Amino acid sequence: METVQTRGVQGRVADAPSGHWVYKLLPRPVWPYAQLARWDRPIGWQLLLWPCWWSAALAASAYATATEPLSTLLPSPWHLLLFFIGAVAMRGAGCAYNDIVDEGIDSQVERTRSRPLPSGQVTRRQAWIFVIAQALLGLVVLVQFNSFAILLGVASLAVVAAYPFAKRITNWPQFVLGLAFSWGALMGWAVEFAEIDPPALLLYAGSILWVIGYDTIYAHQDKEDDAIVGVRSTARLFGRHTVYWLVGLYSGTLILFAWAFALAEVPMPALAGLLAAGAHMARQVRTLDIDDPDQCLRLFKSNNVVGWLIFLGLIGGAMWPAVRPLI
Repeated sequence: METVQTRGVQGRVADAPSGHWVYKLLPRPVWPYAQLARWDRPIGWQLLLWPCWWSAALAASAYATATEPLSTLLPSPWHLLLFFIGAVAMRGAGCAYNDIVDEGIDSQVERTRSRPLPSGQVTRRQAWIFVIAQALLGLVVLVQFNSFAILLGVASLAVVAAYPFAKRITNWPQFVLGLAFSWGALMGWAVEFAEIDPPALLLYAGSILWVIGYDTIYAHQDKEDDAIVGVRSTARLFGRHTVYWLVGLYSGTLILFAWAFALAEVPMPALAGLLAAGAHMARQVRTLDIDDPDQCLRLFKSNNVVGWLIFLGLIGGAMWPAVRPLI
């Protein structure tokens, strides 16, 4: 954390560039753009990436039989790499776009007033150019897929564009974020089959509930400032009942995921990852203190572990038909 001079405000703020390795590698003039894209905060693109990888793994192992070679049951490494690049690019573009829309709000919130736009480190024109550049990289990734997946990916932009405005008109902006951040649950399946089937829809629905849950935890960091500036959130809506809502949201996530696995006929070992993820979610609910911003941030970030557990479970399930005869 460092002291930053913003327009009319000076002081130590939580969202200023830190000693992260990203800032050590990049020349100082690039720092504001790294901050716009949140390159020093990988949790954002990680959480955007997981539904893509889950869907790709689910599609690859769907309807698997013991006679299929292992290579056909695992997701394509090339597709996984493309999803990774796309997630980093589009998350960066989304963050920069969100900062453009929220410049006025960010200048009033302690945690965000040091961001490049409210602090005057970049102009709105420069921020827009940066958004477009990252979006073009995302487009380069998208056109590597089939035509159905391309159209599906383009359709997601409508939800992404709407998200920054949701916090002004609804107590459920986390639901809109879920629609956007879970889109990859449809993309991985579409890339494999060039269509959307019930398993992908169930994975998408479950991921939306997961996003609402973890972003509610995240939003508890800012609930006091949000109340002052009039920003709505599920953190403010749920309040002291947050734990009960999280139980319902995370339970719904696990049920929908299990249903998706069943319809896709993925081998049973995939459920091991889901059970482990459920245990991790239960730990989040059990330990959550909504009045401890630092802990809320740690628990929010821990959802990357949930992503790994579900993905590795699907990979293990995909390998099971080939491995089982050897046991």
